[in-house]
Amino acid sequence: MSKRPNRFATHYGYGEIKTSRYLVLYVAQAFWLVFGVYLYSGAFWPSTCTPENVLEIYSCSMRLPENGGWREAALLTWLWATPILILLEISRRMGKSDD
Repeated sequence: MSKRPNRFATHYGYGEIKTSRYLVLYVAQAFWLVFGVYLYSGAFWPSTCTPENVLEIYSCSMRLPENGGWREAALLTWLWATPILILLEISRRMGKSDD
């Protein structure tokens, strides 16, 4: 049995993406967003800080762990990880060359 030649011998991670990988990618993204909604819907905000818009959510998010619950700590992590992950993906796509 012969070994299949690598199409891009020096470029790891730049191979063709099949339909199943796209499906897994979009399912993972949908799960991530649903998970954030789940965390947000059940989190207990401190009484001194009840956010009503996105800016207030981020400004109050540092006070979430005051209640000591896992959901609040997870929401804090989710809130700050999501924009970072989006920016990393954008920078990866913008930095891609046409090799």
